[in-house]
Amino acid sequence: MNEPADSAPPPAPKKESNLRQLVDFGGLLAFGLAFLVFRLRGLEGDAALVNATWFLVAGSAVGVAVGLIVEKRLALLPLLVGGFALVFGLLTLLTGDGLWVKLKVTILNASLAVALLGGLWLGKQPLRALLGTVIPINDRAWRILTFRYGLFFLCVAITNELVRSEALVGWAAQRLGRGDLDPADVWVSFRGVLWVASSAFGLSQIPLIMRNLTSTDQPVDPMAPAEPDRAP
Repeated sequence: MNEPADSAPPPAPKKESNLRQLVDFGGLLAFGLAFLVFRLRGLEGDAALVNATWFLVAGSAVGVAVGLIVEKRLALLPLLVGGFALVFGLLTLLTGDGLWVKLKVTILNASLAVALLGGLWLGKQPLRALLGTVIPINDRAWRILTFRYGLFFLCVAITNELVRSEALVGWAAQRLGRGDLDPADVWVSFRGVLWVASSAFGLSQIPLIMRNLTSTDQPVDPMAPAEPDRAP
């Protein structure tokens, strides 16, 4: 006798999300390692930052390719992240000014914060549209996630503006007795800390998602709303 249809084992979770996270982390890691190598070779902080941006641009291009080739789609959020990284990375390389790659973090996260919080205020669900997929959770959970991520992106944008300010970093370095500290070193280190913070924030949303599932018939990727700037 055949088993009832509802007793069939659930489909295996998709691995595309894991691949994208691996690509995002690999691109950021390559950027950080390249910066470190250039610094050890004697380049000034700003010059090392500009040269390391080649790896950021390459990582962003690979991330977009993964979405198109492996996932067979390209959701709006990865498209925005990859597009911003490519545009501001190329501006950095063309002008030789590391300011552009630093501004990318502020402009991207501030834009996402405005889109999420503004859309929420208008009664929309912009986070669901940005992700391009629907996690089976109720509308209340979507509103909470949207609000939390909107605030997170806003905090990232403000913090980045503080960290990228050479005047502020110089003042803080003097107060700490580290007047020789290079602002570029501080900002690249901040990018690594930001990746860890973003991962921790994404993981912290899993309980909310699991408590508000409306269906268990499809695999759930609780890390899907993870903040964009884990990418290069």
